[in-house]
Amino acid sequence: MKLNTATENRLADRPFNFSPGPAALPESVLAQASAEMLNWHGSGVSVMEMSHRGKEFISIYEQAQQSLRELLNVPPHFKILFLQGGGLGENAAIPLNLSQGKAADFVVTGAWSQKSAKEAAKYCKATVVADAEKSLGGFYGVPSSDSWQISSEAQYLHICSNETIHGVEFQQLPDLDAIAGRDLPLVADASSHILSRTVDWARVGVMFAGAQKNIGPAGLTLVFVREDLLGRALEICPSVMNYQVMAQTDSMFNTPPTYAIYIAGLVFQWIKAQGGIAEMERRAIEKSKLLYQCIDASDGFYINRVAVDSRSRMNVTFFLKNENLNDLFLTNAKERGLINLKGHKSVGGMRASIYNAVPVEGAYALADYMKSFAQQHG
Repeated sequence: MKLNTATENRLADRPFNFSPGPAALPESVLAQASAEMLNWHGSGVSVMEMSHRGKEFISIYEQAQQSLRELLNVPPHFKILFLQGGGLGENAAIPLNLSQGKAADFVVTGAWSQKSAKEAAKYCKATVVADAEKSLGGFYGVPSSDSWQISSEAQYLHICSNETIHGVEFQQLPDLDAIAGRDLPLVADASSHILSRTVDWARVGVMFAGAQKNIGPAGLTLVFVREDLLGRALEICPSVMNYQVMAQTDSMFNTPPTYAIYIAGLVFQWIKAQGGIAEMERRAIEKSKLLYQCIDASDGFYINRVAVDSRSRMNVTFFLKNENLNDLFLTNAKERGLINLKGHKSVGGMRASIYNAVPVEGAYALADYMKSFAQQHG
């Protein structure tokens, strides 16, 4: 699609957005959504105005489903649900659907898995079988699976496969058949790194992801659930959170987040056009490697506290040795078109979220700025 000159100039002036979420979207997706805002494909209406049961939106929904399944090579025995409620909503939905009121185990590697365990405790016995804060002195990595004290009554084990706040990532999903010695479903919160690497579905029971980090606007939550895990929901589980109900109604038991699904579908097409998941992973490795090398080569001016084998490719966290320079670092970064680098309020420091939509050029621009800032103030 040819953009008019005004649009091209505006896009050229856009900063590099390192927001942790809601996060950057591909500029071409935003441009296409803008062009289609008032009249989607000759329908005469915006996607926002369509009935979720009309043929126009059904075609959007079905294409998004198909594209996502193809991108991630999702096996046919997994249902893909397009839901609402975000990751925190799934923290309640998971135990309501899987725990059978009994027990669940948690590996806590950061703030999000910590929240998950706390929420699940409302509906079942929630046991933390490994806690990085205790075993590693902080959320600095993934505790060795040899130390996981998996309980015999657990109905599933929950991990956050990429911790957005602390920058800790599982480089591969755990093999619970080997670790637990039994068929224990793995639940993975993949909100902040979905679509940035391949998924070993043989190790997954349920995977979920809020869209606002690596997929699209806030309001959409994706859930991938193995079919044999459907039909286990507690009686008190709200129908709108019941995976079986939502699977049987193609995620349309209630009105789905239609516009968010439309944007997600455009993002899926964009990823395909870029070269698919393999290319997204290649770029993620390049961007994160560049920033971590910059941090490690700064002679302590910048500090990353995460173990090298657990460093996130999506959320690069770092601290300035002299924290009195924090405000100046952020101000100067903004002046150079590098925005949303401030770390989470609970942690402090800095965080560069380099999701799929953040171009490689953005990582180079940030690395150049970091080197320059360190030379001036080191």
